[in-house]
Amino acid sequence: MDFTNPLVYGVPCFLGFIALELTYSKKFDDKYLYKWKDLTASLLLGIGSVFLGALIKAVSMIFIFVFAYEIFNPLVDGVRTNILGYESFGYAWYIWILCMLLDDFTYYWFHRQNHMVRFLWAAHIVHHSSDNFNLGTAVRNGWFTIFYKPFFYVWIVIIGFPPEMLVVCLGIEALWQFQLHTKYIKNLGFLEHFVNTHTMHQVHHASNIEYMDKNHGGFLNIFDRIFGTWKELDENVAISYGVSTPPNSYNLYVILTHEYKNIWEDTKKSRNWYHKFMYIFGPPGWSHDGSTLTIKQIRKELKLAA
Repeated sequence: MDFTNPLVYGVPCFLGFIALELTYSKKFDDKYLYKWKDLTASLLLGIGSVFLGALIKAVSMIFIFVFAYEIFNPLVDGVRTNILGYESFGYAWYIWILCMLLDDFTYYWFHRQNHMVRFLWAAHIVHHSSDNFNLGTAVRNGWFTIFYKPFFYVWIVIIGFPPEMLVVCLGIEALWQFQLHTKYIKNLGFLEHFVNTHTMHQVHHASNIEYMDKNHGGFLNIFDRIFGTWKELDENVAISYGVSTPPNSYNLYVILTHEYKNIWEDTKKSRNWYHKFMYIFGPPGWSHDGSTLTIKQIRKELKLAA
C-alpha cells in the first residue's frame, strides 16, 4: 500500500505560516522576533534539508527500512510473517496509533541522544543555533542528522510495521514539531498534562541552565516525565534562546560545521585516547581537566553552592 508523505503538503504551509507570524510580529507585537539575516539563514538551511532529505530519505527507504522489513518480515506462503513467527502488522486504525506511539517513543530517544552525545549534537546544534524562537527557526534544520536518523527508527519496521506507515508517521511528527516553534500559542490547559506543547518547546530551546536538555518529546510529554527530562515553563523566568557555543555567523557553512570544528580543536587538548573519545562521543561540555563542564556538572555545582 502506498502513502504520500504529509510533508509534501506541509512545506508550502510552513512558508505561509512563517509569513503570517512574521507580518503579525512586525506590525502588532515584537518587531525583533524575526531578524532578516537569521531568517534568511534558517530558510536556506530548511531548503537545503528538503532537497538533501528527498534524496537521503529515498535511499533510507530502499536500503534501510525496506531492506530490513524484507529480511525480518519475509513472505511465507503469501503472508508477510515476522521471523519471530507472528504475522506482520497491517493497516488497521489501531496499528496506525501503535506505530505513532512507537515513533514518538523513538523520537524522544533520538532527540535526547542528539543532546547527550556531542558528535550528534554537532549536527543538531544547527537547529538551536538561532537566538530567536519563531516558526522560521522551526525549519532551521541541520543537514547531517538525516544520515543517521533512520538507524534509530529501523527497529519499528524490523518488528513488523510497514515502512511506508513509518514514513507517514515520521511526516506527521515533523508537522507537529514545526508548529511548536511559536510563542503566540499559550498554555493549552488540560492538554499540558500529556501533550508536548508550545510552552514546553520554549523551555527546550532556552539556554537558561535550569531549562537546558529538557523536554525532548515529540507529540507527548509522557516520556520526558517518565525519564526525568520534563520541565514546566516558569512565566517569571526570562528566557534566553540559543546555545552556549553559538556560530556567531550567518554563513551556512559555519552554522553547519562550527561544532565539528570545536570538537576537532578539543581533541587536541590531550594525548589520552580516552579523552579524545569523550570529546567526540561524551556529553557536550565534557572536558578532561574541568575547563568546561556538562549541564549536569554545572547544575550540581550550583546546587552545592546554594
